[in-house]
Formats: sequence, structure tokens, C-alpha cells
Amino acid sequence: MSNSNPFGAEARLSTSAGDVKYFRLRQLDDDGVGDTDRLPYSIKVLLEACLRNVDGFIVSSEDVTNLARWNATAPAQVELPFKPGRVVLQDFTGVPAVVDLAALRSAMVRMGGDPTKINPLVPCDLVVDHSVQVDEFASRFALQNNVEIEFHRNQERYEFLRWGQQAFTNFSVVPPATGIVHQVNLEYLAKVVMVTDGIAYPDSLVGTDSHTTMINGLGVVGWGVGGIEAEAVMLGQPIYMLTPEVVGFKLTGNLPEGATATDLVLTVTQMLRSHGCVGKFVEFYGPGMAQLGLADRATLANMAPEYGATMGFFPVDGETLRYLERTGRPAELVDLVERYTREQGLFRTDEAPEPLFSSSLELDMDTVVPSLAGPKRPQDRILLKDMQPAWQSALGDTFGKAEPASPVRVEDNGSSSEITDGAVVIAAITSCTNTSNPSVMVGAGLLARNAVARGLKRKPWVKSSLAPGSRVVTEYLEKSGLDQPLNDLGFHTVGYGCTTCIGNSGPLPQPVATAINESDLVAAAVLSGNRNFEGRVNPLVKANYLASPPLVVAYSLAGTVDIDLDHDSLGQDPDGNDVFLRDIWPTQQEIASTISASMTPEMFTQQYSSATVGPEEWQAIRSSVGDIYEWNVESTYVQEPPFFVDMPTDPLPITAIDDARCLVSVGDSTTTDHISPAGAIQPDSPAGRYLQECGVDTKEFNSYGSRRGNDRVMTRGTFANIRLRNMLAPGTEGSVTVHFPTGEQTSIYDAAMRYGEAGTPLVVLAGAEYGTGSSRDWAAKGTFLLGIKAVIATSFERIHRSNLVGMGVLPLQFREGESRENLDLDGTETFDIRLDDTLAPQQAVEVTARTTDGDEVHFVTTCRIDTPVEVEYYRNGGILHTVLRQLAK
Repeated sequence: MSNSNPFGAEARLSTSAGDVKYFRLRQLDDDGVGDTDRLPYSIKVLLEACLRNVDGFIVSSEDVTNLARWNATAPAQVELPFKPGRVVLQDFTGVPAVVDLAALRSAMVRMGGDPTKINPLVPCDLVVDHSVQVDEFASRFALQNNVEIEFHRNQERYEFLRWGQQAFTNFSVVPPATGIVHQVNLEYLAKVVMVTDGIAYPDSLVGTDSHTTMINGLGVVGWGVGGIEAEAVMLGQPIYMLTPEVVGFKLTGNLPEGATATDLVLTVTQMLRSHGCVGKFVEFYGPGMAQLGLADRATLANMAPEYGATMGFFPVDGETLRYLERTGRPAELVDLVERYTREQGLFRTDEAPEPLFSSSLELDMDTVVPSLAGPKRPQDRILLKDMQPAWQSALGDTFGKAEPASPVRVEDNGSSSEITDGAVVIAAITSCTNTSNPSVMVGAGLLARNAVARGLKRKPWVKSSLAPGSRVVTEYLEKSGLDQPLNDLGFHTVGYGCTTCIGNSGPLPQPVATAINESDLVAAAVLSGNRNFEGRVNPLVKANYLASPPLVVAYSLAGTVDIDLDHDSLGQDPDGNDVFLRDIWPTQQEIASTISASMTPEMFTQQYSSATVGPEEWQAIRSSVGDIYEWNVESTYVQEPPFFVDMPTDPLPITAIDDARCLVSVGDSTTTDHISPAGAIQPDSPAGRYLQECGVDTKEFNSYGSRRGNDRVMTRGTFANIRLRNMLAPGTEGSVTVHFPTGEQTSIYDAAMRYGEAGTPLVVLAGAEYGTGSSRDWAAKGTFLLGIKAVIATSFERIHRSNLVGMGVLPLQFREGESRENLDLDGTETFDIRLDDTLAPQQAVEVTARTTDGDEVHFVTTCRIDTPVEVEYYRNGGILHTVLRQLAK
């Protein structure tokens, strides 16, 4: 932070906790630099960060002026440095981030530098939430048994995190069995206004999870980035971005009876996805804001990645202050937030002038109706009333079945049932998107209570689970008495973590799994998550539908998605009367009164008072000590990655890529789950064979996500999704490609190693939205380690494009109107990519593809290295290589 601001913007503010210094935005108005009154609130937060950090080096006076004069219709396409106030991490991305920091320290020692320079300069909080799996369910012992299994599986990883706790300052860990990172951030970590060295400023962050945007609901600027970009922020680097457009989303009306916040977010997701929001901010406004509680706002903000935006921002207002009070934040903090945001023009009121936006959409919330999304993408909304015909169409159109399979008998524990295509085999109340929202959680509990009262039961083939995002949820469900009916229907608490939403649904009961496998059933999952990409939820479940927690319970009662819940009964009561969904659906008044009677601020203060203590299993872990991690070559969880080993002191010049071969050719909407899966490791996969060679039993494989500290596993797991369809090997699914020039069909990993031994560089050909989904840096790290030098795609998802550059992989985009298809590229060609050390952002890059017949296809791509700083990252081989060289010097 600058001690002498060139704009003379330093000012003082009196609060109940004492005076603080701040950097006054309205000084820019007074001096004629800009007009901040009509700026979107999200842009004002970026402007304050520039104003506070202007130093003439990283942040210039010109950066402040450019942003203060933000043009809504045509934002200046200039590079903007943004220094977030903190970083949050979850353990699937956090463990490899700490591995990278440890590796940077080892590299610093080899380079003769001071290893302690590798240390977070901003507060970093890692929440362990991605490791718990649903091994046991529908049992009062499920929670404790799943915790014990989690610690057994992840002992090595957790020992490593305990080392990181003592090795790094500014780094804290919220242990397992506490909650989900975004809900913990919302309910506990976020301050809305931070104070450092007596200076007050807006809370802001980046997180190593794409749903970091949930915190936008609290008026906090933040978004997901890859682990490597987050590590750079930890080490003092700013985020460099092009000045964003801001889409205004006007909300009017109120949610009608029967509609939930989940239905609202699925509606908004579909609208914004079709509007085109990639790389843009979305900011909500309008009279409907007054009708949305903070938890509903957080649900909307959470799914910004699904509607394609960088953020889904709600400005600070009176509801923000009330939420801080409801969650037990100190009165002094609430006072600071109100005084500071009002003084800075960051506090939204109904009387405030409406911001100017780059474009705008409007939704009358009275039109929202119950919905689901699926079976493969979160933006594919289906009205509940249309669900049955949509499923029947998907069975043929999406899954290729001309007619449903004959019923298959499932016998278990003396009971016998029949299932067929569309059987709901997983019903999971999961994910911070919904478990942070008391209205839908209480709604699920009330629906369960009503169902039990009418004698309804969960179908025996349904694997049911409840995984709250914080222990506060358990406390208010218990106080309201709704935990018991949920338990009666098999929705026992299975853990405090992401579980099914991240792919940790655990194994299906063996009789169900056998029926699916032997009859090739298209089974279904209904989950209250935010992601339903193919191959993610469970390897045996092809159709996955996102829904509100009450609908999750309803589908567990129905046991199939081949049902019209508007007109078909869920079952019969003891008197033989049909019971319909409308008979057990709770009213909004019931939900509101239950919440009012069962939630208190003391619940939050009590539960979070020991947030960093963790269960006994965590407290018992012992780890190594010292500044330098002692790498264990026998470990299958944590290995020193090769990124910085034998790295030259100075970067080599950028040169052309010649005679490259295509390793993978994929279609539209290839996700980071396709590129680097997080779920189960198959025994016959390259990663599975490697683990067995290391003496790991298949039952101890854990998941790809838990193995991200070991590059040996993760490189073999790149492009290993069981549903990946590589056009080089038509008719196959999974990690399959064709090696050229031999024409041999083999695994993607084995082919890459053969190419590497021959010195052959590799490329990927892809369609639109390449890398959509999670902010998964291993999707870029694994790409790099396979020897892939460039990805040529129709378009890229924001975070993955950045991650590729951050690993020194060249993203090239086909020109408008061109694609792999109309250029007749089938992946059998060799590719020459013309580059040199004069590479500039978004320059034209010529590519020549030579066919097996000797013909040449010449085309021009756009280099998606978007900023001058990214050029330097690419030249150095990546972000962390750049930072390491800077620190070493």
C-alpha cells in the first residue's frame, strides 16, 4: 500500500472501534478524474484497489485514471492490475498449491537464494472439504465412519498440510469435518471490509475453486482462479486482467409459492449463458433485490461459472449488514462495514443512482417455476412439468437407446426391487450452492417431515445422503426437529464437505452396480449441486440432474426420473390414498417461521469459535518440521513436481513449434473434468497401474483429486475421464488415442511418452468452450507434462485459458467462421506453428497443417495470450517460473 498517494486520496474515518485510514474514491470526482457515482459497484471496488496500491510500478496513476473513466459501452481494452486482499483454497487444489510452494523453496535453495522468500504475503485460508466420500449412508454411524475412513485414506496428505501450517506464515487450515470452503467463507472468513496496518479497504479475494464467486452475494469481490495463479497472488503478484464489461441483471417481482432459490439460479444461469458472459462481470440490481435474502443472493452468485461470468456481484446494502449480524459477526465490524461503504459510495440503496452497464437483462421473479438441469450440463434447464418427456427424449437422443431396458431385479438385505433406465440411484443433498441456504434446507426437512407423516419411504435402490456445508446447518435442523424425518428417509449426515458434487459419491451398493453394468442401464442421480458433467458424479451414473434439496428428497421417494411429479403420485399412505408432491410441499410461510424459530447468531459464533481446531483425528496428526520439506520418494501422495528442477536462471527465447502431432481431438464443451478428472481411479488406467506397481491396493486408490500432490499420478490421469471421446479414436470412450505414424491405438499417456522419447511436440484440437467447468490447474499442469505445446480451439473458458498460459502452454483460437471441421483437420496431420520472441498479445499466429498425402492447410489463429504480462509468463515457461526467477534475483 502506498504511503504517499499521488491523488491525495488519503482520508480518515471514525468507527466504533476507532479511527481508520482509507483511500477516498470521491476525491477522484472532486478532482475531475472521473465520475464514480454511476460506476457499477464491482468496478468501484477494483478502482479502490488501484487507488490504494498505486506505486508507479505495478499500479500506475494511468491505471487509476483509466478505470475511473470506465466506459460502459466500450471499456478500454487495457491491462488492469488487481491485488486481492486474500486467498482461499480447498484441499484438492490447496494441497498441490502447497506442494508447489514447497517445490519453489527447494528450487530456491538450489539457486542459492533465501527459501523463506517463498511465503504468502496475504492471508491464505485452506479449508479441507473435498476429501470426504460417501462410503456409508443411511445410518446414524455414517458421519463418524466416513470421517475415520477419510483420515485413513488421506493421512499422508494431512501430514503434509500440518507441515505447511508450521512452515508458512499467513497460512491457516480449517480442518476436515468443519464445512465447505465457500460456506465457511460466507459465514465466517469474510469481513466485507478489511483493516490492515490501520488502513480500511474492501474485502477481496481469489480462490482455487471456481465457485469462489459465492462470496459475491455478500458484496465481496472475488472469483476462482487456477492454483498456479493463486500461488502467484500469495507471493505478491497482482492479477492482470483486461478491463471488464459489466452486465446488469435487473431483478423484479418475488419468488412465487412453490419456487425456490435453486429454481431461480437455474433460470438465471440459462438466461445469462445464452446472453454470453465469458470474461464479464454480472451485477444484480433492481427492486427485486429487496425480496432476496443474503443466502438467496449467495446461491445466485455461487453459480457464476455456470452462467459463464467472472462474477455475479451483489453490492453491499442493508441485507448485508443484517446477515453479518445474523451470523454473529462483531458489532464493531458491522459498524465499520456500514460507515466505510456509505462513505465510499459502495452501499446500495433504493435511492442511489442506477449504475451504467455494458448491457442488461431483466427477470420478473414471479415467473420462476420449479426446475431441474441436466442430464449433462448445468445450463440445460428443464421445467419440472416437462421433466418426464425431457428424460424420455434424452434416453434416445443423448444416450442412444431406442427403447428403455427391460426391468432388472435388485435384491439386497432380503428385499427385492426392479429398476430400469432412469432409476434414481443417487439422491444427494450436497454442495455449498444450496446447503448454505436455510430456506431450501429447511424446505427439504419440512418436505421429509410431511412425507414421513403420510407413510412414504425412500426407494431401496436410492443411495441418499446429506452433506451440510457447515455444522450450523446440523444445529438448526436439530433444533427444528427436522433432522429426524430426514434420517427416517435415509438422509443422514454423511460428512461436512463437497461429497457428491465433486464426485465423491462413493460406491453404489453392489446389487445396484451389478444391475447397471449387466444391463447397461442409464441410471440417474439427482443432486443439489452445481456441476453435473458426464463422468463426474459417479462412473456408473450417466444421467445427472441438478435440483433443489426438496426435489432431491422427492425424487428419492419416486425412485425414478421417468415420472411426472405434477400428476403422478409418489406413493400411497397407509389408507391406500395417493400422495402427490403438492400434498407434501411446504409453504414459504412454514419455511420462514421455522427458520426464525431455529436459527440464532450464537450458533455461528459457537461453531466457528473452534473452526481451526478440527476433530480428534486431526489434532492427533504429527508432521515433519522445518522450512524445507523433506520429500519422500516412496510417497504416492506427495512428490516434488518437475516444474522447477534444472530450470535455467534465465528464460529461453520464444521459438516456433515444428512437426507437432495431435494427441487429442475433442468436441465442444470439453470440461476440465474431461481433461483432469477428480473422481475414481480405474484399476486398468495408466494411473491405476502405476499405483498398483507402487504397492497400493485398489481399495486404497482414493481419488484423482486427492492425488494431486503427486505429478506421477496426475500426468497419467490427464485426459483419463471415462466419458472422454477422442475423435482420433472414434467409437471409444476414455483415455484412448492413436499414435502416429504407427497408427497404433493406445492410451493417451503411453502415446505421449512415446512422442516425448522421439522429441515430438504435441497439440490438442478442440471445439468451443474448451476447459469449461472447475478452476482445475492440473488440467493445465497435466497438459504441459504430457508434452503438449499448444491447444487450438474454437473458444476457451476464462480460467483454463489463463491456466494454460500459466503453465507455458500456447492457447490458439480459430478465427471467426473457422474451425477444425471446415478446415478439414482430422488430427492425423503434423502442425507447424510460426512463433518467435517478438510475440505480442492476441497477435495473429500462422499454422500450417500437413496431411499424410503431403497437402498443406494454411490458417491463421489468434494467440490467446491476452496481456503483456502473460507474454512474459509464457516466455518464462509459466507464472511460477517467472516469480521464482524474480525472487532468486
